[in-house]
Order: sequence, then structure tokens, then C-alpha cells
Amino acid sequence: QVTLAKMRSHVSSCAKVQEQMANCPKFVPVVPTSQPIPSNIPNRSTFVCPYCGARNLDQQELVKHCMENHRNDPNKVVCPVCSAMPWGDPSYKSANFLQHLLHRHKFSYDTFVDYNIDEEAALQAALALSLSEN
Repeated sequence: QVTLAKMRSHVSSCAKVQEQMANCPKFVPVVPTSQPIPSNIPNRSTFVCPYCGARNLDQQELVKHCMENHRNDPNKVVCPVCSAMPWGDPSYKSANFLQHLLHRHKFSYDTFVDYNIDEEAALQAALALSLSEN
């Protein structure tokens, strides 16, 4: 038996695994989406724990990991989910990271966000969709 932490470490450094992963799709929506699957995009699906460096955690795993292992850690840390987003500030340290995770990251952004349009275009698209549904 191998612990999950050791397996993740192996997967991140094993050339054979990396070769196999290179042939796999890099992006898979959580739920069906009308948006085209982008290629050559930043990894916004898995994250590194800002406290201990545990890797390859999706949003739910990151929340669970931090709640189980870092509940009492007083350090201010950068949210890896926010910093991976185009609008994220990679230097902003959340005053209460665990509460931030619980309240801000209840869903996966890649299902709901088109990273290829600016904020104004996204607003106009949302308004048009809203009007078409009524």
C-alpha cells in the first residue's frame, strides 16, 4: 500500500506517468457545457495547498484537506484557486483562508466562466441569456 501523499509525489515526478498524462485531455468540464474545450490553458482544475504544498487537489479536496490539516493554522496565505484565475491577485493573502474557501469556492469556475471574454462581454452575455429565458 502507498499513501495518497506519496502517490501524488510519485505521479508528479514519474516520467512514465507524465508521458501518459501528456496524451490525456488537459481539461474536462465538471458538467456538460456549451463552451468549446480550450487548449493550452493554465491549470485551473487542481491546486497546491498554500500551507503544506500538497499537490493535485481539486477544489473540494483542497477544502477538505485544509479543514482536516490546517484548521488552526494562523498564517495568512494566498488562495491558489483565486490566483489561478485571470482576475486573481497572486500576492493577496486572505485574512481567513478557510472561511474564504468555504464561501467563495462552492463550485468550479470552469463550468460557468468563459475565460476568453472580458468582463463587459460576460455581463452582456449574461443579460442576453437572462432576457431570452423570460
